[in-house]
Amino acid sequence: MPPLSLSRRNRAVIAGAVALAVWPVNAGHAFHWPWQKDKAAAKAAPKPASQKPAAAEKPPADKKLASDEKPVAFKCDPTTFRIIVDVGHTAESDGAMSARNVPEFQFNLRLAKRIVDGLKSGGFPETKLLVTTGKARPSLGRRVAAADALKGNFLLSIHHDSVPDKFMENWEYDGKASHFSDRFSGYSVFVSHSNEDFKTSLTFAKLLGRQMKAQGLQYATQYAQAFMGHYQRELLDKDVGVYAYDRLIVLMHPQMPAVLLEAGSIINRDEEVKMASVERQDMTTKAVTSAMKQFCFGAQPQVQPQTVAKSQPEASNQPQPAAQPAPREITSVPEQNSEPQASSQSPPK
Repeated sequence: MPPLSLSRRNRAVIAGAVALAVWPVNAGHAFHWPWQKDKAAAKAAPKPASQKPAAAEKPPADKKLASDEKPVAFKCDPTTFRIIVDVGHTAESDGAMSARNVPEFQFNLRLAKRIVDGLKSGGFPETKLLVTTGKARPSLGRRVAAADALKGNFLLSIHHDSVPDKFMENWEYDGKASHFSDRFSGYSVFVSHSNEDFKTSLTFAKLLGRQMKAQGLQYATQYAQAFMGHYQRELLDKDVGVYAYDRLIVLMHPQMPAVLLEAGSIINRDEEVKMASVERQDMTTKAVTSAMKQFCFGAQPQVQPQTVAKSQPEASNQPQPAAQPAPREITSVPEQNSEPQASSQSPPK
């Protein structure tokens, strides 16, 4: 699940405070406090137009949708392009709980490691794995500051999805009371209009969505529905499942394009089994790597549908997260003592 979102005032205080705590001595990467960025942007650009309509509102008939926009031209040298693969949540605040009582953090960490290895072997040797420690709220600002300190060029945050409590059903697994919801499934991709390079973020998000679709995967459609209440999001690309989640710190504040991937639903009993399989993890890794190559080489999407019959095991197999070999590089951000407050609500669990 996505991390918590904070009020504008609190997120600025948190990002500034925690950035100072983790910022390395003599770091050469330029850093601006959130309020300094706001002031600089205000001087350099005209007054922005009115805020985009809320997710629950329908845009005017003549409004150009994000899915209709041409992709931003972008090219890079893959040998120096530094991708930060962020492991969503922490061991201490481990996110959603799966239908079989496996913490989301374990799913996130396992998949993120495979993605890092896939990107490195795919021609992006500077890819870094970012693992943050500590409680949820303080860790959000720390992971943004750490990504900036690593001089990242792109941030990809890895998560696995759940549902709001009202959709949960009870069952017993392995002798323990558990919860599940088989009503929803699928991946989803999120970006924030508040990111300093939203258009570039959206370009990669659409490429990633198309590659996930090319693997035979379906995106989670519920976020566009009114019954999701305050979890409803603006659907930016109806073909491949790209949504706007504007108030996520991990998408808003990095000084680089940023995208969050919900790889699938672990509260859905059948999909949890698939998410625990090496086959499904490899499908997602291939989608990420292919999308990043297209993104970095400035190519138009050319996807090759894959046969997925053998890649999705039956639900009878019980998922037990297997230990994965440690990646070559892991950046760990230690927990701090102070815990700021947040005024916004938590995401679904």
